[in-house]
Amino acid sequence: MRNKKVVLDTNGLISSLSRRGRFYPIWKSFQEGVYTLCISNEILDEYVEIIGRKMTPDIAENVANLLLKSKNVELVYPQFRLGLITTDPDDNKFVDCAFSANATYIVSDDSHFDILNDIVFPELLVLKLQEFLDKLQETKET
Repeated sequence: MRNKKVVLDTNGLISSLSRRGRFYPIWKSFQEGVYTLCISNEILDEYVEIIGRKMTPDIAENVANLLLKSKNVELVYPQFRLGLITTDPDDNKFVDCAFSANATYIVSDDSHFDILNDIVFPELLVLKLQEFLDKLQETKET
């Protein structure tokens, strides 16, 4: 798993932030440098907005600052707008980031991303949070 590029949707990030949460190892693995988190300015803006609403603006600011200072964050500037997700076009920012970064995985439990499984090009692998967590745990065991 080391050095894999990952795009994590907003709900996935939020689900991984709580130390008491089942998906906390995803956040912890990021902090340990196990994978590279790929984000764009649009994604960062959404992270801040949604974390600010669901948690607190201070937590949102702290997460954003940590991401911007982290060595295993790749800030991506997508040049393409693929428009592959039509049911929720707002989710395309994650697809465009993954495509531009040549990311290994998009991690999301959002069913809107399921359409990517039927698209031959570009090949974008979508993992559910539990699947990604399982891959992280497999890496630690080897």
